[in-house]
Amino acid sequence: MVFLFMLINFADKAVIGLASVPIMRDLGLSNTQFGELGSAFFLLFSISGVAVGFLANHVRAKSLMLAMAVVWAGALLPISWVSSFGLLLLSRVVLGAAEGPAFPVALHAVYKWFADRQRALPTSVVACGAAFGTGVIAPLITWIIVHHGWHAAFGALGAAGLAWAALWFLCAEDGPIDGIAPQSGALLRVRYRLLLSSRTAIGVFLAGFGAYWVIALNIVWLANYLIKGLHMSPFEASWIVALPAVMQMVLAPLLAWLSQILARRGLSSRVSRGFLGALCVVTSGLSMICMALLEVGVLKTFLIGLGFSIGSVIFTLGPTLIGEISPAPQRGAMLGITNSIHTLAGLCAPYVMGLIVDVGANPEAGFRAGYLYAGALVAAAGLLAAVLIHPQADLRRFRRLTRNTQTGS
Repeated sequence: MVFLFMLINFADKAVIGLASVPIMRDLGLSNTQFGELGSAFFLLFSISGVAVGFLANHVRAKSLMLAMAVVWAGALLPISWVSSFGLLLLSRVVLGAAEGPAFPVALHAVYKWFADRQRALPTSVVACGAAFGTGVIAPLITWIIVHHGWHAAFGALGAAGLAWAALWFLCAEDGPIDGIAPQSGALLRVRYRLLLSSRTAIGVFLAGFGAYWVIALNIVWLANYLIKGLHMSPFEASWIVALPAVMQMVLAPLLAWLSQILARRGLSSRVSRGFLGALCVVTSGLSMICMALLEVGVLKTFLIGLGFSIGSVIFTLGPTLIGEISPAPQRGAMLGITNSIHTLAGLCAPYVMGLIVDVGANPEAGFRAGYLYAGALVAAAGLLAAVLIHPQADLRRFRRLTRNTQTGS
């Protein structure tokens, strides 16, 4: 059910990009205006992620996820019969506010069923739901758009959200992990200032920001780039849009499994989670740079798949690092804050790409420049994260400062 929750969540995000060409044509939008529409989704995304993250410390995950799904449906269904830029803009803002907390709350719900050492693989399953919603069902959404119009695609996703909410209400339960006594030596509480300024948190923030820049470009601009920049048909573009999702569904569990193997062989989580996740973000940035420079062909298609998929591994390994350094009573808030910082990239990336495309000599040249700049930004964020992430050092620091506070020294 949590997998399906994330599938619907990301399908709701992806529909705007898949329908970008008919929306821009019907509403007479420029690339910059459409970029504003894409960025509007993230206007309240991060704020709501933080607010609901703190709320998740006190409210059942089942109730929060049910409320989110109902609001998603309410934001999408009016678009199935009304054609207005203002209403579409409002719908995206409301949808973004309701979807902002989705990933951290979903992980918080899953973490109530798995201990720290077991969380990488379950996290990858949740992340695969996002990949499936972004790309694997893209051909189906495109078919609806081509044969029934873009309004019908929004309506279908709204109905899917209501159906999921009904099933979730009937079958969901919160897990028992947070109800057990803490292990010996576990931190009961750490000041949020210390948690947020730790090396690990800052490193995960940077890596996730870079990776989410890629996700935002995928959701809002990839289909448009393939159709306008590379002159593909909508159906050809939909299959290439699906490729990153397919690759992510292979890479996320595979690399999560590798992370757990490395940990069992005695490597620290700095290596098994931090270095591995940061390397994936760097690879994403470099792949995007190379992809932008190549002509259409098999290698370019492969690099599109790799560049838009492998960086998302940090959304599997990053939350496990945040969960590792965060006491259980503060984990929901920390996951919410982390996701909100990551998704600030979504507020910037679509608008920046739209500006770059509009000032380019033609769409192909504009997209090429935009992806080169984006690739450099993402690779740099991954390198900085690799240097910073060090959960063992942060935990030692937390214990020392907590002990000093308790003794008054």
